[in-house]
Amino acid sequence: MYDIVTSIVTFKNDKDILKKTIDSFLRTDLKSHLYVIDNSPTDELKNVCACRNVEYIFTNNNLGFGAGHNIAIGKSIGESKYHLVLNPDIFFEPGILEKLFNFMEENKEVGLVMPKICYTDGSTQYLCKLLPTPIDLILRRFNLKILRAIFKKSLWNYELRFTGYGKIMDVPHLSGCFMFMRRDIFEKVGIFDERFFMYLEDVDLSRRIHRHYRTVYFPEAVIYHRYEKGSYKNLKHLKHHIFSTVKYFNKWGWLFDKERDQINSRILEHLKSIFP
Repeated sequence: MYDIVTSIVTFKNDKDILKKTIDSFLRTDLKSHLYVIDNSPTDELKNVCACRNVEYIFTNNNLGFGAGHNIAIGKSIGESKYHLVLNPDIFFEPGILEKLFNFMEENKEVGLVMPKICYTDGSTQYLCKLLPTPIDLILRRFNLKILRAIFKKSLWNYELRFTGYGKIMDVPHLSGCFMFMRRDIFEKVGIFDERFFMYLEDVDLSRRIHRHYRTVYFPEAVIYHRYEKGSYKNLKHLKHHIFSTVKYFNKWGWLFDKERDQINSRILEHLKSIFP
């Protein structure tokens, strides 16, 4: 039995960056195993993954983010206590996985935890969020200055910036770049919804976990994320982002989403009592 199984989904990634991510994961005293699910058109990344405790799986087909991770989740049934979904552009110091593992061991009601995520220059990435409304995603994706001015407070609340990101807090939407999950949650909430090829699959899964477990931001562990923002630079990625957004709101509700409103109100009320 492993302490943790991790999955990384790749698609024509930079070899040096991927190697740094793999090395970060392997520098742990936990019993660990890593699956690299390669959706690239060729298996050029195979040599990068030729390490102890790393299993390379070449799909020869771009299955998408969630579907790729689901392969590893399926293969690791009964193999581990925890599963980590990890982006191929993240690095961290030794001891980080142990901090997260110990936090989860001490807090059995937590199903998902995310560390503090920084840019490579050390500045904070604001990746703790409320459950999104359509206007939240429009404001974040498109730099519409007039709308941003009108909805400044709403966007500030959506990204929970008023908290300062310095303390442990319960958050309903945690980023898919680093999702440290209790392995047995999948039996209750399911795995990634493969209708989302790319984008919003993390919101959907995080939301489903939050229904049954605490979903927690844990800033005592810090990692670094290059964060390419693909949909801001690539029209194909933008198309996937738009399609996933439509699928998400079709699934959960556009303007009328009672569960979203209740969760967001409860989280905001609690956090503003802590961070006035």
